[in-house]
Amino acid sequence: MQVTRIEDGLWRWTGWHEEWKQDVGCVYLETGDGVCLFDPLVPPEDADRFWEALDRDVERAGGRVDVLITVFWHTRHAREVLGRYGARLWAPSRARAAVARRAGEVTHPFRPGDELPGGVVALPTGRGTEAAYVVRAHRALVVGDVILGAEGGGLRLCPESWLPDGVGHDRVREALRPVLDHDIERVLVSHGEPVLEGGGDALRRLVSS
Repeated sequence: MQVTRIEDGLWRWTGWHEEWKQDVGCVYLETGDGVCLFDPLVPPEDADRFWEALDRDVERAGGRVDVLITVFWHTRHAREVLGRYGARLWAPSRARAAVARRAGEVTHPFRPGDELPGGVVALPTGRGTEAAYVVRAHRALVVGDVILGAEGGGLRLCPESWLPDGVGHDRVREALRPVLDHDIERVLVSHGEPVLEGGGDALRRLVSS
């Protein structure tokens, strides 16, 4: 498990994904009255220490827990988090059924543009069952599958084979344009290395390429 403090109240951690056979990234956000966990995975190599630390952080932050899912493949250990904390589960409305099968009832389905806990805003990605999240308080974008960390730094789009039939990179780039209206410094990806400085420039290059 690797834990990175981005800013006070915003952390990224990684853990080994048994199915994916790689480390994947997850995000922890303090909201003022609780915490948001984005695509949470309990690192199997360090599960006890993870739960102990999260228990302390949840209590200190106010007790409320919200789980936000980018794409239904990333439910990961959401079910365990829901059971432990009585958390609320947020997911794109078009992914509601798929997320429910993997993690339990989606208590708060949403559409792109809706405001979520902590002032987080959900944006479209070109893939109807996937959302990206703008964390305005920290000038950060949290993404699941459509944007990946590029080898050597920066960002890249996911392979077109990951996208639904009829959806290609051009459609994804067009759908992502609204993110450029936000002040973004950091892009916190699930796959690959995050961009912690100059995220807005990296997004502009990605969308315009």
